[in-house]
Amino acid sequence: MACVNALQWLTLTRHGESTGNVAHQAVLGTDAEEVGIPERDADIPLSDTGRAQAAALGRWLEALPDDERPTAVISSPYVRSLDTARIALAETSFAARIQIDERVRDRELGVLQGLTARGVRNRFPEEAERLRHLGKFYHRPPGGESWADLALRLRSFYRDLQSAAPGGRALVVAHDAIVVLTRYLVEELTEQEIMEIEKEPIANASVTRWRHDGSGLAPVCYNDRTHLAAAPVPPPTAPR
Repeated sequence: MACVNALQWLTLTRHGESTGNVAHQAVLGTDAEEVGIPERDADIPLSDTGRAQAAALGRWLEALPDDERPTAVISSPYVRSLDTARIALAETSFAARIQIDERVRDRELGVLQGLTARGVRNRFPEEAERLRHLGKFYHRPPGGESWADLALRLRSFYRDLQSAAPGGRALVVAHDAIVVLTRYLVEELTEQEIMEIEKEPIANASVTRWRHDGSGLAPVCYNDRTHLAAAPVPPPTAPR
């Protein structure tokens, strides 16, 4: 992806476990049609486990060699991501100002927000059929975004990031869909390739990295969670 090839390092992490993740896990395998999250999506906080994961992420950042430490830190404005960034940076000795950019917020689900898969099928059967027909990449729920929409705003974000920090080392603290779609853009993948990759859940506070190899950004690791070994880490959780 030409619009990020001027970066030296690009590192993405998903926020730590949130109370929304816990709520999603609680209704798996049940007949629930709603997840039961009281906050709006932007206000969902970290769980205690998520805060421990964020601190473990910070210790990993502190241990990086000087030439790999981020020179720019950008976070989604959503509480779970911004708090992950703040907690992680508090564990480091290097000064970094967190820049907030709404273009790396989570995917908007519109009328389907807060519903389980069963809830979507029962309350919006026509949307469930549209999703089946169009596929996850191109289906846009009413009032929401498709994955393709998300890719468009990320293209804009990375163009601006490159202009603001040429040769820089960027850390982006965001959401699972942002990590997956960034891989789609950077590695110039097809819809079929990224939808196959997306089947592996992005773990909370996991790390995905690319490094400039002289010709462009080359993958270093994807969904890596080895730095979380000492932190209380549950299995990968559902979106939100």
